[in-house]
Amino acid sequence: MEQRTPPTDARHIQRIGLIGGTFDPIHYGHLVVAEEVRAMLKLAEMIFIPSGSPPHKHGHTNTAPQHRLAMLELAIASNPYFTLSRIEFDRPGPSYLADTLRMLREQWGSAIELSFILGWDSLQEFHHWRDPQGILAQLTHLVAVNRPRYIETIEYNKELETQLPGITQRLLVVDAPQLDISSTDLRRRIAEGRPIKYQVPEAVELYIMRHELYQVGNHKRKV
Repeated sequence: MEQRTPPTDARHIQRIGLIGGTFDPIHYGHLVVAEEVRAMLKLAEMIFIPSGSPPHKHGHTNTAPQHRLAMLELAIASNPYFTLSRIEFDRPGPSYLADTLRMLREQWGSAIELSFILGWDSLQEFHHWRDPQGILAQLTHLVAVNRPRYIETIEYNKELETQLPGITQRLLVVDAPQLDISSTDLRRRIAEGRPIKYQVPEAVELYIMRHELYQVGNHKRKV
């Protein structure tokens, strides 16, 4: 699946959404959030950016890139507004958002408005990310989506602004449908021989079983 190229004509400002993650595996929680934000902000495109080597997940071995990419392609195939980017797969080293945004800006120029989606739990740690001010400088909106178990909201308050001056000017909070699904739990369920049906797209479930991903020992299942 090829990613559409945003226009570079300054007279035509296009709104683009970005959602990153390991997507190991991608699930309906990811898809629901992406579509909710896309519709709310009237985005021309929502680009999924699977992480190549996420710096914050030390000690966890991600599933091979070709499998994560294939599952992502299957999951987003039915939505014409969803595309993906290999930008973090195709460069060596850890995948830092600040570097990714700078590279995208170099490719696309200034004739786009970028909105990046992150979960409420990640917002609490955002000031510890590499170059958070540089990230904000590249974005029109930093979109924080509420997640299950994170109901005790961080408001537009002095604490948040003290941690990272200027963040509240870019921050947009979206109340998306709450699907308490996590990739970690899905991997655990598969390893234990438990079902994941109705938590991931059917094509993704079939791919996982066909390639025996996340399965161990006596719990291996085949389609």
